[in-house]
Amino acid sequence: MHICPPPRAAIAAWLKETNNINGNYGHLLLEQQAPIDPAQLRPYFESAHLDAREVFHGDAGLDLHPDATAPGAHAQYPACLPPKARRGLFGEVLCGLVTEQYEFVGKRKWIVPVFLFRHHADARKYVFALARDPARQRQLHGRHGNDFIAICLDDDGAVVRFLTGEAKWRKSLTSGQVETLMFGKWETHNGVRARSNRGIWFELNRELAAPDGLRQLQAILKERDPTGYAAAIFSMDQVLVLRNPVVIPRTDLVVLSGNAAAARSAGSTLLPVSAAPADYTAGNPLQIVEVILEGGDALIDQLYDSLWS
Repeated sequence: MHICPPPRAAIAAWLKETNNINGNYGHLLLEQQAPIDPAQLRPYFESAHLDAREVFHGDAGLDLHPDATAPGAHAQYPACLPPKARRGLFGEVLCGLVTEQYEFVGKRKWIVPVFLFRHHADARKYVFALARDPARQRQLHGRHGNDFIAICLDDDGAVVRFLTGEAKWRKSLTSGQVETLMFGKWETHNGVRARSNRGIWFELNRELAAPDGLRQLQAILKERDPTGYAAAIFSMDQVLVLRNPVVIPRTDLVVLSGNAAAARSAGSTLLPVSAAPADYTAGNPLQIVEVILEGGDALIDQLYDSLWS
């Protein structure tokens, strides 16, 4: 289970917060104002990856904490993953970090019981092969389904609302990059060039009332802590049935992170601040988070190199 709280003081010193909440829309801008020591983030990231590490290492026949000379020690998850995969994971853990650190639209207490990384099938396959053949380094396919799930519980421990998060990291977070993320890549049909309209807005607008990420979370809770989360597990059963399901309201989260664009001015944002754009039609409370870093690639590599080292 994920049990490590965010390093609140370190994050507050690292990122300058500009928070705007207007009705059912929230926009949070986080700008790096000072460097952060990767060691301050390390316990949180180890907690976020521990469930998947146990699953992947067990599947590959690796010790959970192998010595440097142990067979397969070079294939430790997640440090063994290629740079692009690491950056994707960083963005998804960042979802949890900001959800637990900051006030979001609705001003609810969100709980992140566990991250869903064990469902990254290609990472599991990659670790298994790499442990047996160090030459099997390659790029990874992304994980399907929700990037991130958090839940809000009532006094009895039942789920009364859940949050689904979309996380994206870009080396340089420019307006063009964000437009591609939100609306999809450019395509040309019959000589006409237009966006594919299969970006983040498309995915959020067509999300199921009970997404597969909720089932994945429930399955891990059943395995890891069936007693402590008994009420949450039962309430999710009522939501996930096919006949007459209970509807639990959802909040949508988009976390865009990356290095500042060369021409960016302090305080500028890439998505609207005061109201949700017309392209978002799902009708749920929507929280946008923009995280602007300096030297983010170096931070990610230093952080992931240090996990369980």
